[in-house]
Amino acid sequence: MQLQLVPLIIVIAYLIGMLAIGYLTNKFFIKGSEDYLVAGRRLGVLFVAASLAANNVGGGSSVGVAQRAFTDQWGLSAGWYVLAAAIGVIPLAYFAPYIRKAVAITIPEVVERRFGVTAGLITAILNATALFCLTASQILASGTIISALVGLDLSVAIIFAAFIVIVYTVMGGLFADALSDLIQWFVISFGLLVAVPFVISGAGGWEAITAALPPGHLSWTKVGFTQIFSLIIMYFVTFLSGPEIISRFNAAENEATARKAALFGAVLMGVYAFIPAFIGVVARAKFPEIESSQALVTAVFNLAPEWIGGLVAAAIISATMSSADSDMLCASSIIVKDIIQKYFKPDIEDRKIITLTRVFNVIIGLGGMFIALFKINIITLNTFSFALRSAGPFAAFGLGLVWKSATKNAGILSILGGAIGAIVWQVLKEPFGILAIVFGAAVSIVVFALVTVIENAMGVPPAPSAYLDELKKK
Repeated sequence: MQLQLVPLIIVIAYLIGMLAIGYLTNKFFIKGSEDYLVAGRRLGVLFVAASLAANNVGGGSSVGVAQRAFTDQWGLSAGWYVLAAAIGVIPLAYFAPYIRKAVAITIPEVVERRFGVTAGLITAILNATALFCLTASQILASGTIISALVGLDLSVAIIFAAFIVIVYTVMGGLFADALSDLIQWFVISFGLLVAVPFVISGAGGWEAITAALPPGHLSWTKVGFTQIFSLIIMYFVTFLSGPEIISRFNAAENEATARKAALFGAVLMGVYAFIPAFIGVVARAKFPEIESSQALVTAVFNLAPEWIGGLVAAAIISATMSSADSDMLCASSIIVKDIIQKYFKPDIEDRKIITLTRVFNVIIGLGGMFIALFKINIITLNTFSFALRSAGPFAAFGLGLVWKSATKNAGILSILGGAIGAIVWQVLKEPFGILAIVFGAAVSIVVFALVTVIENAMGVPPAPSAYLDELKKK
């Protein structure tokens, strides 16, 4: 693809704006480690909801949904890839107030309070390892999208993406991340929504589009209900145990805000769900000879005005990089708070926590860039990282927040059981079409419940509370 001048100018201007957000946030907002790691726990409903939405369906998912909509397997039903996320986040409205009530910064912190040092350390290692791999994956994805959208060499695009991600995350922390999420969510939604009538008109109108499509391509359920249900379960498991999602609820100003944000986030995802799918369908009708991965780019750049193409390009790139900075910041937070401070520097000063987290942001970002530059196919590693990160701690964290009689052994054994279950299921190549993350989470729940019920019957006392106010009372 040739260098696109207007989109390139818009992308550069947009990303300079992101760097400015990082600088201004650092100058006027960051006073202590909580400001840096959880935005001072001051985020309102709109901030949290938009950040949830942008992290899950903003960048890569837009391109990916259009790509799936282009194919015969998915067609228009590719919109379920996002709508399933909207449905999957709704149950978090129940858990979100409990997450915020814990007044924690990381998932391992909560797990350790309830189930002890061993459970917390295992969770920290699983989370940090997976998040590092995901950072590399997202930097590669960001570079790939930059290369495709504006015509830069892939290696140059990867370095450029890593530089932007590292700089504005190091400067602004979670607040800069959340603010950029808010902006890019509305930019990408506006850009794609405005692009839809242009691409439909440019393709000859809706009648011409439907006439050019294979039979059944416009079915809302073409992919099948089994796949749709699996996506909903996968998203729920990922959301309830994903550090980058939980960090948003930790940053909410109160418990009510966390609950409302989960519901509003679901609305934002749901409204957006089928927009990129429609564009992918139009691309299939108008440009059937292209690669499916180029569906959204080709349709928007060829059928919509250049300024819309540039706006969409900037938002997609920024949203994809947002996933990278979220993974990077969460990994650094876990390393500093749950490993270094816990085991090596328990009396570390608050400002030094910020400095150390920034150092690890740079280390993890550069490490992720180094891996991305090799252009290794890490899709399998990416999927495996999600399973390993979420399946093991799923029950210990999620159920540990609400099941008061849960025992210490239930937490530890469920983490091990879920992680091992996910690994085995992945090695077996996911029999019966059941995702490794879903199988591992199921094992985690069963082990957690069985051990708790058995030990309760044996008179084993419950594990300590996950909530600081209840621990202080004792």
